[in-house]
Amino acid sequence: MKNIIKLEEMAMLGLSLYALSFLDAAWWWYLLLALGPDISMIGYAGGNKTGATAYNLFHHKSVAVALFVTGLLLPHTGLQLIGIVLFGHSSMDRIFGYGLKTARGFTYTHLRMIGKK
Repeated sequence: MKNIIKLEEMAMLGLSLYALSFLDAAWWWYLLLALGPDISMIGYAGGNKTGATAYNLFHHKSVAVALFVTGLLLPHTGLQLIGIVLFGHSSMDRIFGYGLKTARGFTYTHLRMIGKK
């Protein structure tokens, strides 16, 4: 089952990369997809609960979809691109086993405990 979910996430990441190319995004949007949303880890400076909230805001796919759809309705290409970046990055994280965080700490996710055990 784990491999099926990883394949599904790979398909969503591929869709995100295609969407960026379809919108003629500049090269740095791809770099932003790979690294940008992880800036939310700064929230952990305020403690586990604040960190988890900040991290999850930037890594929750419904937030990404809402931003993308808002960008379609307005229309606002910047919001569309941000939504694609957040969606693609979340899929990339899930491929590697990183999930949404719990208030227990950074290593506790909805998928599994990460890091050293």
